[in-house]
Amino acid sequence: MKTWTSDNPKASLMKRKRGAIVDAARQAFLDNGFAQTSMDCIAATASVSIKTVYRHFENKDDLFSAVMQAACSPDGFDELKGKKQDPAPLLERPWFSKPPRTALVMAGIEYLQHTLSKEQLALYRVVTQDAHRFPELGRRYREEVVERRNALFSHYLDRWTAVEKWKVKDSRHAANTFVGLLRANLFEEALHGLHNFDPSETSAHARLAAANMLILLKAGQL
Repeated sequence: MKTWTSDNPKASLMKRKRGAIVDAARQAFLDNGFAQTSMDCIAATASVSIKTVYRHFENKDDLFSAVMQAACSPDGFDELKGKKQDPAPLLERPWFSKPPRTALVMAGIEYLQHTLSKEQLALYRVVTQDAHRFPELGRRYREEVVERRNALFSHYLDRWTAVEKWKVKDSRHAANTFVGLLRANLFEEALHGLHNFDPSETSAHARLAAANMLILLKAGQL
């Protein structure tokens, strides 16, 4: 993916065009799937030339990665189009500096609200539909979504392990365990359209997952 320095006269225009391309790609991937979406179609929807698309992105895999990166932030697509300020670094999440009893609940609610949103579920379906034919798609989803999420939780656990006197053998494994607790009994139901969870349900589930996570951490099971 190509970038331009902020002092480049074309930087603002290029940012807007890139945002339009990513937004068009998002809708095309959600409507048609990865395999059936062409770069020409994305260029037409974004009202740019195919040459402009390739000026920003090397190939369709690269473009799908940009869609997933934007989707990882609640305002990611608005930020791309210049409607909002650039997002804060991952480690500046509101809960990151708070003690575990509070932070894990806040982090859990944030995670569930994002993961169970219609758009995130739709993107997940796109990946699972075509990943067996395009292994790179699955790899990029793992890097852009799964590993970024686990890295955030892992950094938090590393910060508080000494303070709380936990005995964490592998913070990445511990982070993945927390995600598993959060997804249990919710993700499959939402993914298959069996139930739409309201905020009170996700909040209650996040509190339960956080409480169980704390039990595991204090018991040295992670």
